[in-house]
Formats: sequence, structure tokens, C-alpha cells
Amino acid sequence: MLAIQTAYVYKEKSTDQLMLMATIVSNLKEPEGLRYNGAAVLYSVAGYLAGFTGLFYPAWPVNVLATLLLAHAMTIAAYLIHDCGHNLVFKRGQNNARLGRFMSWICGAAYGTYEDMRYKHFRHHVDNDDVVWFEYDEFFEKHPIVLRATRFLEWFYIPAHDLIMHFIMVFTSFIIPQRRDQRSRNVVVILIRGSLFIALLLFFPRAALLYVIAYMLMMHVLRFTDALQHDYPYNATLFQYVQPPHKGDFDWEQEHTFSVPLSLRYPRINWLTLNFGYHNAHHSNMNVPWYRLPRLHQELTGGDPEKVIPLASQLRLYHRNRALRVSNPQTDDYPQGGDYLRYARLGEGPIGGNAASFLTSF
Repeated sequence: MLAIQTAYVYKEKSTDQLMLMATIVSNLKEPEGLRYNGAAVLYSVAGYLAGFTGLFYPAWPVNVLATLLLAHAMTIAAYLIHDCGHNLVFKRGQNNARLGRFMSWICGAAYGTYEDMRYKHFRHHVDNDDVVWFEYDEFFEKHPIVLRATRFLEWFYIPAHDLIMHFIMVFTSFIIPQRRDQRSRNVVVILIRGSLFIALLLFFPRAALLYVIAYMLMMHVLRFTDALQHDYPYNATLFQYVQPPHKGDFDWEQEHTFSVPLSLRYPRINWLTLNFGYHNAHHSNMNVPWYRLPRLHQELTGGDPEKVIPLASQLRLYHRNRALRVSNPQTDDYPQGGDYLRYARLGEGPIGGNAASFLTSF
């Protein structure tokens, strides 16, 4: 009798699990997203928890591995926000928004709203423009001491420019006039995250330092991938719409968009950034999820290595221009289009942007 009851309970639990799985699959954008996005979400959450826990371990080798794991878990969370913003995880927008908001807490982008991040990023796609509110070239021109200090820190690979952007993001409702209506929410997030970090700093200063290092590593990865993907100049039209000159021009968009995969020979290495380096493919069809971008890239380019910027050149430009790109206003001599790709492939020229990220909503 006991065996029969046990078997019945087991069968009932199995049925419930199958129904839950069927419900999840039915809500996904694509059935195969369960494998890829499910693994990415699981890795991001588990990696964040394991990495953060490892910061408290007394052995430095464990601390180093934990810091790297934490940084990468936050990076994957950031790239999941990007796919959520394009509604590529779930069928319904509100489910993508829920996951995107959750991931924004993991990668420290929760101070502003998910909707604002999504709006700015879609303007980038629809307008074929780098749409911003914060004109950092103008800011640095007005504050030369800040510029010198930022470049000094960037020379030592401290992402000072991104930290300025993060500061604005943290206090977004106090700095950006158009975001004043978000002040209550902004203050709540500041109090929650701020109090937790202060407590960490007071009681576990080493863990707090390692968390900061992990966060800066995430910043480096995100901006490294973004640095060469476009030669767009930025325009401060986020809140004052001006008709973009290249809106709807697909050929111009592709000519001024550049792919920066980590590897063509070993494509799964690109999973480290959820295939974000296949940027021409993403801009050719922004409704393709990250795990199908390599196939689309192959269809668009035939696998031609001349169509991408190799990793060695990416690294060379990131290193050489680490201080220059803090404020590098484009002039008439700045290479664009085909010339930009040629210079970038050679690892030459004062090219590459800085502090551009889909995580910032300004």
C-alpha cells in the first residue's frame, strides 16, 4: 500500500513538473530558447551567487576565481537584458520586462528603469544613430581637470569614464530633469543597494573591494565589445527628437556597423558574450535571438574573415586608445565605413568609442 501511495505521489509530482515545463516552453519566443536562454539565466544567477560567496573565502586563489566568475555572471545578465529588450526570450513583452528587470539588479543597472534602457536602445536601431542625453565631449571640454584625471585613470585600465556614466545612472532622477518623476523609485534602489554595499564595506572590506573589481571587469567587457561596433557620431536628441538623416537606410546602417566576434574558428567562444560580437547580423535583423546570430552572420558574409575585425586588432586598439577614446571628437579626417573597417582590421588609427552601453538610458 505504501509503495502504491509513493508511486502515486511521484507520478503526481512528475505530472506537475511536466505541466510547468510545458507552460514555460509555451511562453518562450522559440522552443529552443529553453536550452540556450535557460542555461544563460541559470549560469548568471548561479554564477552571481557562487562568485559573490567566494569573495568571503579566506584563500586568495578562490577570491580571484570568484571575482572572475562574478564579473562574467554580471556580464551575461547584461547581455540577457539586451535580448529581453528586443523581446527575444518570451513571446509577451511583460515577461521579457520582468526578466530584464531582474537581471538589471544582478548587473547593477536597476537605478534607472528597464523601459528607459529599452527605449534608448531602440532609438539606436530605428534611427541608425547614437542617441544620447549626456554630451560627454562637451562635459570634458568644460571640465579639463576631470578629463585629465579620467585619462590618467584610464591609462591604468581603471574605467573612470564608465564610472562617471554609472554615477549619472545611480542618481538619474536627480541629474536628468526628464527623469524627476522616477525619484521615489530611484531613492528606494539607492537605499537598498547603497546600504548593502556600505554594510559589506564596513564588515567585509576585502569582499567589497573584490566586488568593485568584478564590476569594473564587467564594464571593461561591455565597452570592449561596444567600442568598435559603429562609427556613428552621437547626437543629443534623446528628449528632443530631430529627424535622423539615416533613418531607414539599411545599406548605410550595414556599412557603418562592424562585427567583432571573439573567434570565427571556434564560434562557441562567442557565447562568453552571448554572441554580441556578430553585430552586423544583429542590425540586419534585430528579431534574431543571440544563439542564432552565427548562422545569420554566415548567411550574410559567407564566413568571409575580411568582413570582421579580428580579436588581435580589437585588443590592440583597446590598449593603444585607452586614454584617447575618453574624448575623441570625430573630425572630417576620422575614417568611416569601409575605411574604418580597413583601419580597424589593421589595428590602426585613433578609432573606437568609449562608455557606450545599452545599460545606460541617457
